[in-house]
Amino acid sequence: MSSNVPPPAAEQLCYENMNGSCVKTPYAPGPRVILYAVFGLGTVLAVLGNLLVIISILHFRQLHSPTNFLIASLACADFLVGVTVMPFSMVRTVESCWYFGESFCTFHTCFDTAFCYSSLFHLCFISVDRYIAVTDPLVYPTKFTLPVSGICISISWILPLVYSGAVFYTGAYDDGLEELSSALNCVGGCQTVVNQNWVLIDFLSFLIPTLVMIILYGNIFLVAKKQAKRIESTGCKTESSSESYKARVAKRERKAAKTLGVTVTAFMISWLPYSIDSLIDAFMGFITPAYIYEICCWCAYYNSAMNPLIYAVFYPWFRKAIKVIASGQVLKNSSVTMNLFSEQM
Repeated sequence: MSSNVPPPAAEQLCYENMNGSCVKTPYAPGPRVILYAVFGLGTVLAVLGNLLVIISILHFRQLHSPTNFLIASLACADFLVGVTVMPFSMVRTVESCWYFGESFCTFHTCFDTAFCYSSLFHLCFISVDRYIAVTDPLVYPTKFTLPVSGICISISWILPLVYSGAVFYTGAYDDGLEELSSALNCVGGCQTVVNQNWVLIDFLSFLIPTLVMIILYGNIFLVAKKQAKRIESTGCKTESSSESYKARVAKRERKAAKTLGVTVTAFMISWLPYSIDSLIDAFMGFITPAYIYEICCWCAYYNSAMNPLIYAVFYPWFRKAIKVIASGQVLKNSSVTMNLFSEQM
């Protein structure tokens, strides 16, 4: 008696003619095109948007300030995410295979971690910078100087790179998980399992600076509210020139703090799902479905594309700088001293 049941479809492999290849679970053509478009857009925004931020701050002399150099360094970290992490993660996510070799898998994971913590450290130092600027705007220029900004930038790069390199190149991340790591180790895969100790350290390394930023920005907005009320209550009175200057400086610093507060909030919202998922996954036996993990990853990656959009919305000088760069005026020697804060360029 013949059977009408069709034979099971052969499994697709990442490398068809290679033993030990990972199983491939590709998307249908329609969803694949959509995913490549969405992830590709994020990658282009991260690369071009952050490159514009870097060029703007480094080129225009008027933007040379300790805070802006921190922002440029933050943009550099996000730019590197767009160049060294997102394109390769895009192929891994859509094709469900890693085609770039085992060595580059470790390199990719190391960069992913390092640039994340670099962004976090930059934002934490920016929060401290804004706190000093808002609470004591007249003394701020003598406290947060260019050398201090340089030290903050150096710490924000050196510590994350040393930490991620030490964890992933020494193999400390999977101590106690050798059997699971070996079981997941197939040709065409780039899946890193991290033990509970390091996941907990990672989570605390994310949580503690985040709490510091929340506390600082909470205090910033309380001080800003008091300053606004004080200015409003004395608005009908004749102010001395020094008081008027102090009020203008305080208003400018509050506006800058508000914009960077939005940047910090966007970072926390973007990275919180991934951090919580990693913590739960490590303590619950790695039960997270692959698609949930990829969604969390791309929420975090997309943060690198969001910051330039935030600057474009809140910073008029950035919009003017983009116009100058896009029109080619940036090639003129006189553009270096251009006034980006005036109504007319």
